[in-house]
Amino acid sequence: MKKQSNKLSLFFALVALAAVLALSACGNNNDSASSPSASAEAPASASASAPAAGGETKEITITATNFKFSEEVINAKVGDTLILNYKNENGNHGLGINDLNVKLKNGESATIVLDKAGTYEFNCSIMCGTGHDNMVGKLVVE
Repeated sequence: MKKQSNKLSLFFALVALAAVLALSACGNNNDSASSPSASAEAPASASASAPAAGGETKEITITATNFKFSEEVINAKVGDTLILNYKNENGNHGLGINDLNVKLKNGESATIVLDKAGTYEFNCSIMCGTGHDNMVGKLVVE
């Protein structure tokens, strides 16, 4: 009987530990925990074709707090170069633009040459808790 009680106690301890780890992903503020890099990815392109000539260079910083990005819509034109800086203010979040092969963590940046019109969705790339699915935005390239 004691052996079964020990197994049951171990089981509950493991379940509690797993729950704490899962919930802590959203509550941690990783401003000092991660080491920022100058560029997270090689420059990404909106398509495989050669970059469009001309256009402006735009630098945008997106800041994440729990379950919200500071920018919900980013507008640009074909031919623009977008320097995207990413920063966490609250929680443990990431920024992903899957169609452009961009995945950023706190303090990272990416340079994106926008050579194809379209709407590109970005979202939180780190499972961060109950509001994770609400962390979305779009990059509109005209």
